Amino acid sequence: MECHDVAVSYLSWVLIVGGVAYLLRQRRKCAPYGRYSLAGGFCCPARLGWFLQEVPAFLLPLLLLLLPEEELTEPGRGGRSTGRTLLLCTFVLHYFHRSLIYSFLSRGRPVPLSFVLYAAVFCSLNGFLQGHHLLHCARFEHTWLTHARIAAGLVLFGVGMVINIHSDHILRSLRRPGETAYRTPHGGMFHFVSGANYFGEIVEWFGFALAAWSLPSFAFALFTACSIGPRACHYHRDYLQRFEDYPPSRKALIPFIL
Repeated sequence: MECHDVAVSYLSWVLIVGGVAYLLRQRRKCAPYGRYSLAGGFCCPARLGWFLQEVPAFLLPLLLLLLPEEELTEPGRGGRSTGRTLLLCTFVLHYFHRSLIYSFLSRGRPVPLSFVLYAAVFCSLNGFLQGHHLLHCARFEHTWLTHARIAAGLVLFGVGMVINIHSDHILRSLRRPGETAYRTPHGGMFHFVSGANYFGEIVEWFGFALAAWSLPSFAFALFTACSIGPRACHYHRDYLQRFEDYPPSRKALIPFIL
């Protein structure tokens, strides 16, 4: 696949550079939400905050998908193919869950309004970037479904999403409504890593990038790893300090490695 859209290339490199910069920043200080929320300032209730920041990445690609398309006559494109639609639907599926299911199940602390605004801007830009690239720039061969890389990428996406959803369920089940005490999560990928939910999301987007095989999808996967990977490491250190009996074999983010 290839794309000659200057805006797509520019936004992709913005994600790459921004992700690396965010990674370096989080080595010193974790993003201020959840257990790292700062006292004071304007905040949104957790459910509303997560909904507002995630829903643009659900609505914008869906809008692009539903808009009437112009006939594409360039060889190799053949209009809105099954390939581009299926890949975009995987992206939309993730954000359907994040904005309309995960957000309303959330029991987290209030989210700083500034963080909600920044995240909403990011989700808007990224939703447009992934949707525009897949629908208007990406090119697929007619035999794309037989490629092992495509199949492996879609399988990775599905496995990552299942891990992410299951890990979030485990974390929600640690407390009853109104409780604030921290407990050690067990089960699923938490047997191997402290940031099982983050591991699942990273696997999702690298699977998506493998299937799409494009600069925008790789840029988003890298940004995801750079933004939530360090958070898993902070959580791991916090668990080790908080619980004397914390499983010593458990890693922070990558099983058996990191």
